[in-house]
Amino acid sequence: MYPKGNLFIPAPHGRLEAILKEPRGDRRGIAIVCHPHPLGGGTMHNKVVFRAAAGLVDAGLTTLRFNFRGVGDSTGVHSEIPGGMEDVRTAIDHMAAEYPGEDLTLAGFSFGSRTGMAVGIADDRVARLISIGTPVDKYGDYDFLTEARKPILFVHGDNDEFGSLESLNLLVEKVSKVTDTELMVFKNCGHFFDDHLNELRDSVKDWTVRKMSA
Repeated sequence: MYPKGNLFIPAPHGRLEAILKEPRGDRRGIAIVCHPHPLGGGTMHNKVVFRAAAGLVDAGLTTLRFNFRGVGDSTGVHSEIPGGMEDVRTAIDHMAAEYPGEDLTLAGFSFGSRTGMAVGIADDRVARLISIGTPVDKYGDYDFLTEARKPILFVHGDNDEFGSLESLNLLVEKVSKVTDTELMVFKNCGHFFDDHLNELRDSVKDWTVRKMSA
């Protein structure tokens, strides 16, 4: 049984269940991680989300992961990308209010990538973006990322079932023309990063530390 969240965030539909983790030592900024598709069993306890959040905490960031509407103890009913985007905005609003003016990194896995990136790309409070397991073949419409003017890390498996490396390479090529873009590919790796979770955690940490230092 997964543990309950350690806070609830007020939302238009009621509340979002969330977990907030503090880094050891001084905080260097804040972060949010968005989970995969609720109808596929996605929650804030997903192993990829957990490792990505751990990497951000390792980087010195106070990190929030939350359940989208209709998941766990979050209220509301799942409503695909529009509802997911509204929940991401709610999470950003909360963190920005609690930690005003602090550097914010926004990460998302799968469905969380699609909703998180769409919100974070246009929100000036978000300093950088991390897209994990980008489902570019499932959703297709990622061209909004060509409007990015902030660093983006793409983390992907070469055997991802929801986004071929070929499709992602085409997207990254477009995005890299307008902003600082990095693609990290794990070999013999599927969508859920089995056997690569510790590498995922380290990669998120290392990239975030490097970009914050820059």
